[in-house]
Amino acid sequence: MFDAAQLVLLIGPAPAPLPAPLPVMEAILSVEVTGGRDRSGFQLKLALGKTSPLQLAMLPLGFFDPVVTRVVIAVVFRGLPKVLMDGIVTRQELQPGDRPGESALTLTGEDVSVLMDLVELRIPYPAMPDAARVATILARYAAFGVVPAVVPPPVVNADTPTERFDTQNCTDRAYLRELAAQSGYVFFIEPGPLPGQSFGYFGPDYRLPIPQPALSVDMDSETNVEQFGFSLEGLAKKTTVMLIYDPATHKVPVPIVVPAANPLHLPLGARPNIPARVGFAEDTARLTPAEAAKRALGIAMQNADAVSGQGTLDVAAYGAILSPRMLVGVRGAGLTYDGFYYVDSVTHSLKPGEYKQRFQLSRDGMVSNTPVVVP
Repeated sequence: MFDAAQLVLLIGPAPAPLPAPLPVMEAILSVEVTGGRDRSGFQLKLALGKTSPLQLAMLPLGFFDPVVTRVVIAVVFRGLPKVLMDGIVTRQELQPGDRPGESALTLTGEDVSVLMDLVELRIPYPAMPDAARVATILARYAAFGVVPAVVPPPVVNADTPTERFDTQNCTDRAYLRELAAQSGYVFFIEPGPLPGQSFGYFGPDYRLPIPQPALSVDMDSETNVEQFGFSLEGLAKKTTVMLIYDPATHKVPVPIVVPAANPLHLPLGARPNIPARVGFAEDTARLTPAEAAKRALGIAMQNADAVSGQGTLDVAAYGAILSPRMLVGVRGAGLTYDGFYYVDSVTHSLKPGEYKQRFQLSRDGMVSNTPVVVP
């Protein structure tokens, strides 16, 4: 039990981990899971006594070996299960202690996308648009429970094989991220909703407009965060200019200004932040109109938000598990920084009797554009 939450741990050889045996559950000192924009990771710390089964049998027999060991971490909070991580162990560390009970075994790993980064491939994709290539690559990992969730780019560009065709000359994960960057998309693995299942998402950096319980600061008994801070980065936003030859003569460069605003993010601030920097995109002059539109949309989608917030909360006091890529309200911080924010990343820290989260928030604009937030 981790302070009103129950930990569920599956561990074992990939692709089918089993419920962790009792000696492993009793040896858990801490669990940390981090979910970021592109990849997620975890760290599992276990107590390692001289006479424990972990030291005498499981560790020598390779039960915790990197690359071949799969770990699924889930929690049950107030009766509702939630999968936090489905990953692969990539590093094993042993810290012997000077006194009894101080030795520890630390397992560090990443989500299952790390399996896509092990082998470099040379594969041609003739007459295949981006969405078809992504679906083909993700189908190779169906045995690990990866389900493709592919959003086709708004600008489809597929050349005939007699003209040219693209070839993959890197690992699957590197190629997927290369394709995503070309359209301003992201690629990541989203664990769940069932243990052993994940979604391989390829698409725009979406933020579901579903508000979560508000983060309350400096509100006496209503306060549910332990630490909170905000910042405004004046150099975060940038206006980009693309130079493209006119389609008639292919000689006259035409400037195209890409606005510093992500078209997929709802405006959450009543006073938008003005971009302070102006730059030029590289290697755009000889792009076709379709390629230029695709590049411009990608640049607009990659614009950063100027306002950010970070803090720590106790899950028991908050009353829910804060999830990334969704909205959350903030109240008690003052007129300038109150309102709704996007949750960029969340780090879960679990110890016996304790379940806390560290979070990163962002939005573009000061002063809330709504009078209230969801309590």
